Amino acid sequence: MSFDYRNGALCAEDVPLDDIARRYGTPCYVYSRAAIESAYREFAAALADRDALVCYSVKANSNLAVLALLARLGAGFDIVSGGELARVLTAGGDARKTLFSGVGKSEAEIELAMAKGIGCINVESEAELERIARIARRLARRAPVALRVNPDIDARTHPYISTGLRESKFGIAHAEAERLYLRAARMPELELVGIGCHIGSLLADAAPFVAAAGRLGELVDRLAAAGVRLRHIDVGGGIGIRYREGESPQPIGAFVRGTLAALGARPQKLIFDPGRSIVGNAGVLITRVEYVKPGAARNFLVVDAAMNDLIRPPLYDAWHEVRNVRASGAAESVYDVVGPVCESADFLARQRRLAAGEGDLLAILSAGAYGMAMSSNYNSRPRAAEVLVHGTSAHLVRRRESVEDLFAAEQIPG
Repeated sequence: MSFDYRNGALCAEDVPLDDIARRYGTPCYVYSRAAIESAYREFAAALADRDALVCYSVKANSNLAVLALLARLGAGFDIVSGGELARVLTAGGDARKTLFSGVGKSEAEIELAMAKGIGCINVESEAELERIARIARRLARRAPVALRVNPDIDARTHPYISTGLRESKFGIAHAEAERLYLRAARMPELELVGIGCHIGSLLADAAPFVAAAGRLGELVDRLAAAGVRLRHIDVGGGIGIRYREGESPQPIGAFVRGTLAALGARPQKLIFDPGRSIVGNAGVLITRVEYVKPGAARNFLVVDAAMNDLIRPPLYDAWHEVRNVRASGAAESVYDVVGPVCESADFLARQRRLAAGEGDLLAILSAGAYGMAMSSNYNSRPRAAEVLVHGTSAHLVRRRESVEDLFAAEQIPG
């Protein structure tokens, strides 16, 4: 296992987490290279007999070291901003293996993507289709596009991360897709290269995912009959991971096998866009207990990490397992693990049975996805350091911000 106890210490691969805390301070994100590689290779192995591409969803964790590792493994990338494109290219990723998704692409972002040779722009509205065509005409280039089709399938996940229903802001309605494809086919500035969808995140059951892939396949067949032939089918990502004991999300292989069966012998390249399932369980957040605060109604462990470091618990009421880095001599009790931010919503875990005292280190597990990527400087708190572990080596891949970093771009008028 990438995170396990050895000689009394919780380790990332072969490096004790308390050693990392001593070297780099807390709070600190720690990622396992082996865990990232293993998750990526699970996708690659399941798709070995199919013309396929795994496009890592950069929004899950956009650290350059993580992106560079995946680029070396052969991954493509799924991006949602010009900033993410810049990160991919800086990390050695291939623009031709990159998909540009997102509902609000600016003209500057579209121009940048085309200038860098983007593999595909995923179109999410008729207005965006028109904008891309205008830009392509101005640049005298053809823009490679796919429509992100909203299949109106319930992903059965948290409403904030369910993106495939007809009331979602994402994608083009399934009923409108065929008309828009036929319209786009008449626009010489556009090159229709594929079709895609994304029904939501944290999917524990492959059935909705597979059903969406089947709807895409049927639409591909109807388009081919109308003379519109596409080169790829992008079935999206959103595959869930295990956050707590008792959860049993279906494995990556079940999603891949079901999708392959649903699409059958169709010749299009198959694209998956995983994010969380690649990096989620490959990362932990180390934090130190500042105070133990008993109370009449609740007991609190006040730690040095906070909602600005890990927003998932207050945003989604998400559950992350909390472990001691080393056994504590403190008495066991039930605690809320909270941070120093001035918000009642500033909690990392609620009602957990823990033995911890002032100065002890805790590890918040399954923090590799949507942790550092969603962090902020609220309360003028510098963001955490990030460390990538490979075997017995720990590499600082993002230094801790200083307070001066927080206002380096600000000016006081004279």
